[in-house]
Amino acid sequence: MKIGNVQLANNVFLAPMAGITDMAYRAICKEFGCGLTYTEMVSAKGLYYKSENTKDLMALAPEEKPAAIQIFGSDPDVLASIAAQVQEAGADIIDINMGCPTPKIVRNGDGSALMQRPELVAEIVKKVTAAVTVPITIKIRKGWDENSINAVEIAQAAEENGAKAVTVHGRTREQFYTGKADWEIIKKVKQALKIPVIGNGDVVSPESAKKMLETTGCDAVMIARGAEGNPWIFKSVIEYLRSGILLPEPSYEEKIEMALYHLEQTILLKGENIGIKEMRKHIAWYIKGLPGSAIIKTEVFKLDKEEDVKKMLHSYLLDIKQ
Repeated sequence: MKIGNVQLANNVFLAPMAGITDMAYRAICKEFGCGLTYTEMVSAKGLYYKSENTKDLMALAPEEKPAAIQIFGSDPDVLASIAAQVQEAGADIIDINMGCPTPKIVRNGDGSALMQRPELVAEIVKKVTAAVTVPITIKIRKGWDENSINAVEIAQAAEENGAKAVTVHGRTREQFYTGKADWEIIKKVKQALKIPVIGNGDVVSPESAKKMLETTGCDAVMIARGAEGNPWIFKSVIEYLRSGILLPEPSYEEKIEMALYHLEQTILLKGENIGIKEMRKHIAWYIKGLPGSAIIKTEVFKLDKEEDVKKMLHSYLLDIKQ
């Protein structure tokens, strides 16, 4: 499929997730066929005020191209002023987050707070689109709450002002990540727009990916929590959509070996101290459901040396293979 002038290998995407979808994990997901990766949310104000930590979040691995850099903010002029910098960082697509429900983001008028201001959404998209040559996309929610379901209105405002695609998460801001995602709102947005619509929410398997595409008519699916500790999901979904064949689940050995590989890549990227801390949750996701994994998870959260984590995982693999 295409977003603007960007040709993508397929329509199965990795969602941007703060603290999770860093360069190391995005590259792994690309290895499994993911059609488009997005960076973690990058603060427009952070870039505007030249924060080095913020700038580092935009780094892209050559192997993940084409890729999207996701930015957030609510000041149209600030967003437009930093857009060229984002493009120069290598973004093939610039995505503007209008769906994050986190209180500290919403308090500043950013993220899903923008769902309450359609006119501001229109202004933001118009100004950012005018500032760069790469496609601009937005990620939104169903609405602020059940009394203000306005995803169609917001999506139309974005399209009219130059957006090249819209991602719709089928939950309200009030829901956060609880309850069931409403796929009907994704269908309504798809029916109202000419540009591609990407569906997000409760895609956790090949079957649910296919069902979303069939139920909503959306052009692509975006996988979030279904990809935690499970980069295999991209290969599985792509194959199932192509042939109807369900690939076997990864073995215990494959899961632990991937956790070890992911650990190495993260430490190469961020160093041992930060890398170990950030990998604890990923390791917990990789081993979830394996025999005795609760004990290993508890122990991993106590370790802070690469050698000790590797030793524990190798020992764990030997134990569960016996």
